[in-house]
Amino acid sequence: MEKEYTKDLRTVFLVHSIMMAGFALIYLFAPVLWGDLTGCLSNQVPQVFRLLGTAILGFAIGSFLAYRGGSWESIRITALVNCVISILFTIVIILGIAFWGLPAIAWMYLAVMFGFAGVFTYFNLK
Repeated sequence: MEKEYTKDLRTVFLVHSIMMAGFALIYLFAPVLWGDLTGCLSNQVPQVFRLLGTAILGFAIGSFLAYRGGSWESIRITALVNCVISILFTIVIILGIAFWGLPAIAWMYLAVMFGFAGVFTYFNLK
């Protein structure tokens, strides 16, 4: 029996695409301002954050395309990639908070990525 592409997962893809596009656009177009506001290093190395923003925008586009997908088979790979990336981001953010002195804004990123890791893992295992 093939997995069903549920309305709930479709909604998760839409929310993920909107949130990731928002982060990506901040990193692409206002890294210095964002760094000044939050204390992250984007004001010191804006080019690196623009590259990160470009990668995150790619994930946002992938989620939007999955949102428009019609069956589980058509979005299966995107769901798995989002699951893995969200878990990896969560692990790296935890390490960054614990050992590398990330600023307080990292807690917000941790909450967002931990949430997406949980949701995408749930739908991949369901």
